[in-house]
Amino acid sequence: MAGSKEIRTKIKSVENTRKITRAMEMVAAAKMRKAQERMRAARPYTEKIRNVAAHLSRANPEYRHAFLVKRESIKNVGLIVVTSDKGLCGGLNTNLLRLAVHEMKAWEASGKGLMVCPIGNKGFGFMNRIGAKVKSHLTGIGDTPHVEKLIGAVKAMLDAYVAGEIDAIYLSYNHFINTMRQEPRVEQLLPLGGEQLGAAEGNWDYIYEPDAKKVIDELLLRYIESLVYQAVVENMASEQSSRMVAMKAASDNAKSVISELKLVYNKARQAAITKEISEIVGGAAAIG
Repeated sequence: MAGSKEIRTKIKSVENTRKITRAMEMVAAAKMRKAQERMRAARPYTEKIRNVAAHLSRANPEYRHAFLVKRESIKNVGLIVVTSDKGLCGGLNTNLLRLAVHEMKAWEASGKGLMVCPIGNKGFGFMNRIGAKVKSHLTGIGDTPHVEKLIGAVKAMLDAYVAGEIDAIYLSYNHFINTMRQEPRVEQLLPLGGEQLGAAEGNWDYIYEPDAKKVIDELLLRYIESLVYQAVVENMASEQSSRMVAMKAASDNAKSVISELKLVYNKARQAAITKEISEIVGGAAAIG
């Protein structure tokens, strides 16, 4: 059995760790609320621009944007992977990257080339470790993502798609369901089809200014950017929720360890006291 001093040191160490995890839990809870508000605020805009894009894609059949044209054969695939910049958020990034790797292996097994665009430090580091071909990347997003920061990395993938270097683009991220549940997803981003755009409500007629091509080109670009931004804010809300739950579990486990160590400490102290009393009694009996 360890000595009393050693056990006291362990108890102090675990108590200090619990203070840190409790503080991180409270910080994550505060950030989670802000991230959820940001995510919910972005959803109506994404839904509205999706509806407008659905109408425009059907309103001018003589012009078909490259984002709407399905390629005859898929030779190269692009994957945008949205992860967190920091760790300590449970299995959030691990589950997402496991799903992404599963899809990547399936594409490679069917003879398709692959380019990736990791958003977030964890995804960027992982893709470099497995030797994936990184077309572009973005790290250091911070707690408040901005579309302006995302445009550069995303545009590199879109330009590759328009140039014919990539025939399809997929988006992988954690979809926020509730505080206790986040679902990793891989969704097709390009080419845009009926599933992504949905059905247009009614028939709208448009007068294009300056012309249909310029309007549709700009709108579909903004639509893709809004989808990626929505994925980033969904992933950020998932990250803070997962971190809060992980830190709470760590704090609870630390509390259990402290209780067990205190029990061991009390037993060790009682054993030491009993030994001292036995020695005193034995010494007194020998003198008498």
